[in-house]
Amino acid sequence: MTKYNIPAQFLKSGLEAAHTKMFKEDKVWARYSNDKVDIGETLAGVIRTLNKALPLSKHMKALSIGSSNEPQFRILETMFQGGLYLVDIEKSALDIVKERVHRQFTRYVHTIQADYRKLFLNQKKTKKFLNKNLKGQKVDLIILHHSLYYSNEADWAPIVRNLFKTVLAPKGAIHMVLMSSESDNPYSTTWLYNHFAGKFFNQKNNQNLLRFKRELGKDPFFKNSQVLSKTSNVKCFVDDFGKFMAVIWMILLYPNVHKYTLKQRKEISKFIYNRFWRNKRPLLQQQDHVIIYRNIGFKGLL
Repeated sequence: MTKYNIPAQFLKSGLEAAHTKMFKEDKVWARYSNDKVDIGETLAGVIRTLNKALPLSKHMKALSIGSSNEPQFRILETMFQGGLYLVDIEKSALDIVKERVHRQFTRYVHTIQADYRKLFLNQKKTKKFLNKNLKGQKVDLIILHHSLYYSNEADWAPIVRNLFKTVLAPKGAIHMVLMSSESDNPYSTTWLYNHFAGKFFNQKNNQNLLRFKRELGKDPFFKNSQVLSKTSNVKCFVDDFGKFMAVIWMILLYPNVHKYTLKQRKEISKFIYNRFWRNKRPLLQQQDHVIIYRNIGFKGLL
């Protein structure tokens, strides 16, 4: 039994937040953290690099995997009018984009409901995706913004290879972002996940994007590519306990990966109230960026 106390109304709010749809959880995270600003700044550098490498007359194409309703959609929609393809497992997130596309007449934006983990892990399915959904036209940019969080690290290499070989244009880029896998800071997303997933499921975050970057650098498959990385820091706080807890459940992968019991959810809610919310402490996140530039004849921006 946890030693932490929490007023009844806050406990109720925290438990109710556990049933928030993933795209709404991410919307809270996007609104009350600087995560999307951080991603957007790096994404802008990637796009600037592609603009320099490709003819000005080219209408660029992009594939966004698992981030269809995020704020950077507006950047992508503006810059990739040759075709913007949004793959997401969550229909409700894609429905928001569909409504916007219809309302704003952006006919070059296409939504595709699919589980990328199954789709791009298989080479035949990846080729079918290219021919059916992309009409055989390869894309200049592929983004995986926090999407790899939902797959095993052992699957990353075949997923990225399939995308690189089958979907990415001869000159192009892949931009990946992921929460750092190690942190001793007890106020960080990484520490929280390792603490509760370790306590209740004997699991820890072993998804190390920087380690993956080193593996890519040694892989002959990417010998003609630039593989770059950097690490940045993000903060999140919202003065509404239910919304704050919605972010926590997203970080703790409930219920899509870990199905915490009601007793465990109560303990987590009490912990978050006392450790963070009562003292107005922001949630911290250290996150890693990895960019693969293919056949770019100069040093790409990071």
